[in-house]
Amino acid sequence: MAKRSTSKRKVAASTANQCKQSLDKINRELIGLLNEHARTAEKWARLRHEQGGQLHDPLAEQQMLSDVVKSHSSPLDERCIRAVFRELISGTRSLVKPLRVAYLGPTYSYSHLAAIERFGSGAELVPLATIAAVFEELNRAQVNFGIVPIENSTDGRVVDTLGMFTRLPVRICGEVQLRIHHFLLGKCQRGDIREVYSKPQALSQCREWVAKHLPQARTVEMTSTAAAAQLAAEKQGAAAIASRQAGVNYGLTVLAENIEDNKNNITRFAVIGDHEGRRTGKDKTAVMFEIPHTPGSLADAMTIFKRNRINLTWIESFPMPNTESEYLFFVEMEGHQRDAKITRALASLERKTERLEVLGCYAKSQPVE
Repeated sequence: MAKRSTSKRKVAASTANQCKQSLDKINRELIGLLNEHARTAEKWARLRHEQGGQLHDPLAEQQMLSDVVKSHSSPLDERCIRAVFRELISGTRSLVKPLRVAYLGPTYSYSHLAAIERFGSGAELVPLATIAAVFEELNRAQVNFGIVPIENSTDGRVVDTLGMFTRLPVRICGEVQLRIHHFLLGKCQRGDIREVYSKPQALSQCREWVAKHLPQARTVEMTSTAAAAQLAAEKQGAAAIASRQAGVNYGLTVLAENIEDNKNNITRFAVIGDHEGRRTGKDKTAVMFEIPHTPGSLADAMTIFKRNRINLTWIESFPMPNTESEYLFFVEMEGHQRDAKITRALASLERKTERLEVLGCYAKSQPVE
């Protein structure tokens, strides 16, 4: 029996060694292919630029990533494939032209995760303390892009973002829809939690769960989920509602996962820049307008979209500063500004409004984990 057992171990060791040698060979081949991909992608970007196109084309990158994810058939999870190629594209982009992207920080906030999803870790991701600071940094040309939350499926519009669109001439050139999963993080047992920290939106999105499972705990608002995680790592009896990544970063234990009340909890982020997204055939256009403060003026404006058979995907009203009861309206519609029916509708809308600004055109996106 002892000889047979020894023989089995030798066979297993030999097989394991062969597997290791095969993996080493595959890894060397992968490195060669990755380098070839980088050189070819860099050449493609420079040739495109010589022909009058953009040196950095976010839409082409997103389409490439989408094509790869759709075509994969392997035991690897789709999220894994997406992450690998997202970072490959991001790293290649940095060879062509490094990008600076501002986001609402700190690191491992949901805005940070959205920035990674769109631009990868190869970009220089710049955390800022407020949404206003993201807009201002972009307006001063200190960054190439910014990424800010614009609406949530649970809490609706993000007021700070809409307010900045009324103040600075930046454009929406893309969107990221992120499925938001909240985690209860801490260093103590759930029964020992006396305070739960998070940003107001996250606390709102988990209100029922917290009331049911932590009735003894006091909720405390923070500027961000990541800041809440940092505090939970330092304060006894404290827990945070934040992302799993924030928990890993601050050495916290996951005490409960997916605690959001709405299991289809999605936050949409606007990618802001200084250029217009090109047409893809599956686009959206966002506008902001002010109408006369007279009876029927809003109905007249809305009739324009109906008459041109334009589907609206989002509409919000926003109080105008220094007025008692006047509003700006934010409208998002299906179609690109250069589509004939959108062009007609905007020309008609301009005649009915006192102020009209096209905030941007961008390709539709799908929610991602």
